[in-house]
Amino acid sequence: MRTTLKNYLKVIYFLIFIWYNLLRIERRAIMFKEIIAISKNYAIVKIDNVITDDLLNLNVVFEENNKKILGEVEEIMNGEAKISFLGEFHGNKFYDGIIRKPSINSKIRIINAEELAELTGYNDNTAMMLGLSPLYNDSPIKINIDDMWSNHSAIFGNTGSGKTYGVARLVQNLFTMPNYIPFNSIIFIFNNTDEYDSAFSSISSYNYNFNYKMFSTDTDKGVNILKLPLWLLSVDDYANILDVTDYSQIMIIEKMLAYVSLFAKNDEKSNRYKNHLIASAIVSVMYSNQVSARIRDQIFSILTDCHTPELNLDVEVPGVGYTRTFRKCFEIDSQGQFVERILITEYIKKFIDNETKWNEDYVPTFFTIDDLEVALNFTLISEGLLLNEKSYAEATALKVKLHTIANSSMRKYFECDKFITVNEFISDLILVGNNKRAQIINFVLENIDDRFAKALVKVYARIIFNFAKKLPTRGSMPMHLMLEEAHRYVQKDNDINILGYNIFERIAKEGRKFGICLDLITQRPTELSETVLSQCSNFLIFKINHPSDLEYIEKMVPNISSDVIEKQKSLQSGTCVAFGKMMKIPLIVKMQLPNPEPQSTNAKIFDKWMIQWKSN
Repeated sequence: MRTTLKNYLKVIYFLIFIWYNLLRIERRAIMFKEIIAISKNYAIVKIDNVITDDLLNLNVVFEENNKKILGEVEEIMNGEAKISFLGEFHGNKFYDGIIRKPSINSKIRIINAEELAELTGYNDNTAMMLGLSPLYNDSPIKINIDDMWSNHSAIFGNTGSGKTYGVARLVQNLFTMPNYIPFNSIIFIFNNTDEYDSAFSSISSYNYNFNYKMFSTDTDKGVNILKLPLWLLSVDDYANILDVTDYSQIMIIEKMLAYVSLFAKNDEKSNRYKNHLIASAIVSVMYSNQVSARIRDQIFSILTDCHTPELNLDVEVPGVGYTRTFRKCFEIDSQGQFVERILITEYIKKFIDNETKWNEDYVPTFFTIDDLEVALNFTLISEGLLLNEKSYAEATALKVKLHTIANSSMRKYFECDKFITVNEFISDLILVGNNKRAQIINFVLENIDDRFAKALVKVYARIIFNFAKKLPTRGSMPMHLMLEEAHRYVQKDNDINILGYNIFERIAKEGRKFGICLDLITQRPTELSETVLSQCSNFLIFKINHPSDLEYIEKMVPNISSDVIEKQKSLQSGTCVAFGKMMKIPLIVKMQLPNPEPQSTNAKIFDKWMIQWKSN
């Protein structure tokens, strides 16, 4: 009973608040005299007195009998106002779009408190705060949780437009709702800096049930190091990490994973298979149409990269009454032949086993990046790659990239102590100490290049998406992937031609069904994938100046008007144009300052450069 009374008082307070603010607007004695003309999407209206620019973007109602059509003042010139049509009120509900235009005799007025409440959504206690309306004296603007968080969103803005502050405030608003707490929310943030750490690290102060977790690629930071178990990566993931450029390299990766799955067992059978592969490769090279010196070099190369206790350059090969090391058997005589050709052949053929049916199906098992290198080396000597220059060159490119990772600080991201499943991996991402769960998980991708960062984000996106698809109940664990500097990751890449799909485009098309949604935050929308952007349903557009970006937004964003584009050009920092499924109509929204703030402000040049000087 007490809660119900409290909610009623809140509604009454907001009604009084908005009524008071609208009275201040109407006290200007603005009078719309008559409709001069009605076009397809707007009306030209004669106004009574000189109007200042503060009437621009205000909403008005064309009223006649029971019909009420909502409009917005777009332009004022020479005593006339151009008012565009936005939708209709039927009773207390607003509906986007109009069926019939207002008549020439309609009365025109500023919207009243009740109508504004319907547009701003303040009277829904399950809604969350978005921001304030600077046009209506900072009236609150609220949005429906499902309309916002069950859809893909895009947030655009120049550097310094307040974009990062706006994102931080949006998330903080979700966690400071008065009647509900988003305990089961999961928001993954991917960023190349730790600017959001200060804004979210203290969310437990809002409610002790909230937790924040950060992973970093900076191994010196003293926080959780980003980890990806190698056995959870698919062929497509390795293609992204190793920067595959040709479809034939996909088959090499498939073979590599098949081998590593078998070799990681390190048993007698896997050793026999290694011997079989080495012996088969040596025989194929020995009987190729090449000079002996070339054959010897290739065989030495095989045994340098791939060897076992039975087959290596220093193993003793028994002859009749003597032994030679394998290396010595390849000395070349005056006739250009190997002095121990027969001995080599007899020894090698003992290890070729064409009778055994080797199981090359990949089964996820624990292995290290060193095991993966060994498997790739064996892949290079199989399938006749040695004798095919083009295929061998493509395989060698993969080998070089994998070796670079294995011998750099990047290997730390793939070092895990034990075998874990996908479910355990997701749990490890979310859980914090004492088996509590984190609602915000921040991945800071610093000190790595853009190519590798993009590959890592794609891997995480695929693992999370596939995990959600396999849940017994569809959409039972909604998760958001919030991509700061999204143009670094969500691009039109070559993986569409090689893999047949791009993971972000797949999530954009199918993710909402499984509860996986994207939030694209960028200052360069022109670099985003058109397919992904076209699937976004909600938009927060802060100030953008670059003509190509504006042209791209107008072309690609669904249902955006030139009026919305014009609105954002004059926005102050921290103010945006919000529209999409979460909004009844496009509105200018002033985002409140986040508390605490993210670390996204410019460096303080005066404080760092200047020293007070006292001249004599």
